Amino acid sequence: MFYQASIRCSGDAVISIDSENLTRFLKTMHFKRWLTGIIAVPILIYVIGFAPRWLFYGMVFAGAVIALGEFLKMAAPKLPRPAKALTFLFVFLFFVFLAYGPFFLILAVLCLAVMALFALYLFGYASLRTQATEDVAKAALGLLYICLPLSLLLMIDKHPRGPLWVFFLLAVTFSSDTGAFYAGRSLGRHKLYPSISPGKTWEGAVGGILASVLAAYAFSRFFALYDSNWFIIILASVLSILEQVGDLVESMVKRLHGVKDSGKILPGHGGLLDRIDGLLFSLPVLYVFLTWAVR
Repeated sequence: MFYQASIRCSGDAVISIDSENLTRFLKTMHFKRWLTGIIAVPILIYVIGFAPRWLFYGMVFAGAVIALGEFLKMAAPKLPRPAKALTFLFVFLFFVFLAYGPFFLILAVLCLAVMALFALYLFGYASLRTQATEDVAKAALGLLYICLPLSLLLMIDKHPRGPLWVFFLLAVTFSSDTGAFYAGRSLGRHKLYPSISPGKTWEGAVGGILASVLAAYAFSRFFALYDSNWFIIILASVLSILEQVGDLVESMVKRLHGVKDSGKILPGHGGLLDRIDGLLFSLPVLYVFLTWAVR
């Protein structure tokens, strides 16, 4: 059924709104992306900037579990449930040791995870031993690809002014993603990597870099994060490029496994892994920068 409403403004101008167009707009990915962002941003600001650190660590841990679950469902759908449970157990140990112990202990946790998974196939799944190497490799890849980079958020948070640097990273990577999306839609003509992600263009990639540089410069100037503006511009450019590479890598993985989205937890974005794929690639660079260039 079609409904139409008219809103009379000052003067004689009348704005006409029909329900069909409004319903169509509310169902668009554009609206869902912005709605998800409007809900998520205040939560992130509180948890990162003001909440007790255990809540921030818990949020990162939950994100790692969700993203790893999406990855395993996509890349290792035949992984037995006990193997998945064991992998998630080591994710928990991973973050516990990282939050309350020396950083190098996580290397031991990674080694133990691989050994425990192999032992599970050795003693518990004789019929599945032919796929043991592949399954263990994919589970270990999930830990390295998702959990290890996300764990660096905890290390960055422990750095002087750590929460501000976490906000800086999110501002740069999300600006890169948003800038690339809208620049690509409005100006995109030349395909960036059509065999992997047909919708991405070189114009969008450049727009993402420019958006990230503007966001980084404004953020750094407002909060006086670093003395050299050129360093910040170069850092933002590198982070944006890596964010886009991370996006392409996840697109490659999804294409290899015949999946459109890693999940459905975030309306307008897909899965959590779809949202943080670029963040995973940019996190190590910021951690190295803070370790060597910021005291």
